[in-house]
Amino acid sequence: MKQVFLKNARVVISLAFFIATVFVFVDFRGVLSEFSVSSILYLQFVPSLLKFIGTLSLAVLGFVLVILLTALYGRVYCSTICPLGLLQDLVSLISRKLKKKKKYKYRKPKNKIRYSLFAVTTVLFLSGSLSLLYMLDPFSIFGRLLTNVVRPLYLGLNNLASAGLESIGAYILNPENIAPANILVILFSIAISVLVIWMSFWHGRLYCNTICPVGTLLGLISRLSLFKIKFAEDLCTNCGECSIVCKTGCIDIKRKQIDFSRCVGCFNCIQSCPENGLTYRLIGRGRPEQETKSVDQPLRRKVLSVAIASIVGYLSLDKYAFAANLIKPKGQTNIPENKNFPVCPPGAIGIEHFMNSCTACHLCVSVCPTDVLQPSVFEYGILGFMQPTMDYAVNFCNYDCQKCSDVCPSGAILPLTQENKKLTQIGKVHFIQENCIVYTENTACGSCSEHCPTQAVHMVPYLNDLTIPEIDQNICIGCGACEYACPTRPYRAIFVDGNEIHQLAEKPEIKKIESVESEDFPF
Repeated sequence: MKQVFLKNARVVISLAFFIATVFVFVDFRGVLSEFSVSSILYLQFVPSLLKFIGTLSLAVLGFVLVILLTALYGRVYCSTICPLGLLQDLVSLISRKLKKKKKYKYRKPKNKIRYSLFAVTTVLFLSGSLSLLYMLDPFSIFGRLLTNVVRPLYLGLNNLASAGLESIGAYILNPENIAPANILVILFSIAISVLVIWMSFWHGRLYCNTICPVGTLLGLISRLSLFKIKFAEDLCTNCGECSIVCKTGCIDIKRKQIDFSRCVGCFNCIQSCPENGLTYRLIGRGRPEQETKSVDQPLRRKVLSVAIASIVGYLSLDKYAFAANLIKPKGQTNIPENKNFPVCPPGAIGIEHFMNSCTACHLCVSVCPTDVLQPSVFEYGILGFMQPTMDYAVNFCNYDCQKCSDVCPSGAILPLTQENKKLTQIGKVHFIQENCIVYTENTACGSCSEHCPTQAVHMVPYLNDLTIPEIDQNICIGCGACEYACPTRPYRAIFVDGNEIHQLAEKPEIKKIESVESEDFPF
């Protein structure tokens, strides 16, 4: 019997994962709960792996479930769960519609490229750097595309629709703020996405089987999977229909061989076979029967050489070597802000933990209600490019908000209770009196003090009935409200310098208002 239900089921499941994941990133009204978000993203491989390493919790074993599914059924993650995989399938579908006679064909595996990239990515990961992993991770690429490109367009359409409805007296939609993003971040997100789309338009799942480290790892496991697609020798007529529709180019019809390290289990071949000459069934363990030959010895030696060179090169780098100079603002003013470290979000523990766990998927950026979380450029150095940082030029962190820690799928931002969030010190306030307009212009201000939620910045007497800011770093949590509110430009009179390791702030004193008793009747 023709197993056409396999492709139909795969399409339905993949669409469900795709739509749900897209909604997680564009849900600017906060419809989804924390549990819903974590459930939708539970099986995303790299975030789940990193969260397990960071927390050692059995509740975040989504990546283990993906490995088990791969060992049983092949690369079902790539065909049904990975959102970038379905995006590539949609692009391939459009390509076939535009070119009705477009046919795929068997391609030799590009083992030198994919195994070398996998080796370098693994070595950097084991040595403490996620830079290459999150650049190539399919979930993170998809997340950056949605957050930095699709979401602003989506919000823009919402604002246009809101303005149009308001003009006719309908107030169904509310306009939303669109935070300015760094042009380098946008261009990088677009460039990687265009590369993946271009590869899928012309060559199907070439990205998955050449560049993607998750695809390479699952491909190695898939070679030993229990369920495989098999040729029925008595039914196959060598018509080649299966090879024509194989978007991974892994079916060698001449030799009736399938490279299971590249097969993503889309089941297009089974549906297209006119003679039912392909079946998906239990094969059993042991040496794979129908595969192209594995990586040869010279290639293994080359991969090992690249790995060793990567270790030596990485260990010679300073993670923050490029951060110190490039974090200084530009422009002319009296005294520049001296920031030693960038500010990473509450729950990140510190810069090292954050850089070692964050995949730069930008989900935290998309859910941040004040848009203070922005993709970095060189704040963390070149190895932290695109990882989110607190940008107090854009806004400040709400005192009672912990949304970023609720949705982080990789454990880079660990969950915080509201009480703990209010005492987590992500940075410390600094005051430059010579930049303050109270000092330079004898003008009353106090914006920093008015916005400080803990009164770590408070006003004290100065000259001629004027007051000037005074700071208490012990109760400062580094939320950036004072820096954002400060009117001086280009350098602020008050700013937050990040803590390399987050600390615990002291609880601010709550002053009781003394009641004044009066003998007179009050009214």
